[in-house]
Amino acid sequence: MGTTGRPLGIDVGGSGIKGAPVDLEAGALAEKRLRIDTPIPATPDAVAAVVDEIVDHFADQTGDSPIGVTVPAVVIRGTVLSAANIDPSWVNTDAEALIQRHTGRRVSVLNDADAAGLAELHYGAAQGEQGLIILTTLGTGIGSALIYNGVLVPNSELGHLEMDGQDAEKVAASSIMTRNNLSWDEYVDRLQRYYSMLERLFSPDLIVVGGGISKDADLFLPRLKLRAPIVPARLRNRAGIIGAARRAVDLAISNG
Repeated sequence: MGTTGRPLGIDVGGSGIKGAPVDLEAGALAEKRLRIDTPIPATPDAVAAVVDEIVDHFADQTGDSPIGVTVPAVVIRGTVLSAANIDPSWVNTDAEALIQRHTGRRVSVLNDADAAGLAELHYGAAQGEQGLIILTTLGTGIGSALIYNGVLVPNSELGHLEMDGQDAEKVAASSIMTRNNLSWDEYVDRLQRYYSMLERLFSPDLIVVGGGISKDADLFLPRLKLRAPIVPARLRNRAGIIGAARRAVDLAISNG
């Protein structure tokens, strides 16, 4: 089959690896996504084998179109350089080369929050916005994406800023609210301090909040007192897949 198939986005998470072909005109999944449990241990080869399984599952819809893959780590030129929320064996792995060997497809690998940021930029809450946009994902940790005038500044990792003497995500991730049985008042206080710190450091024009907790945005976003507008992400758990596919196609076009 030629290159007329849809691009494939794959989102590698701590508990599941999810993928689907993407309709880039609509910014939506073109098929029901396939989810496979993340292997234990989640070594590079084990994860790449699952990615290959997802690629094979959607072969008829995607042809030999490029695939985009997200990982919860710093990624520079296809190589994984951190392991805060991923198996340590990934550090210094050329993930693009590895997955390309497994799948035989053109591959782009990027940070998961960066992928979500690209999706929100092109199809979601940040669409049409100029200036500096900060997207944060509140979940097990805090992921972040920095976008300036439509251009992604990758690997911002703002969940690792220091807050109360430790990584901010150890204080203000939504998982901490659950684990410590915090009330909304207690959690909003932590979010206020975290987002106030982001404002002092970066003076953003817009803050977008994603992650599973964003479905409850009405319970906490209106209570935050910030200069910049702060709004919920629109694409929810589809954002990583959509952003990864968009990035894969953009890179394939720019590389000829």
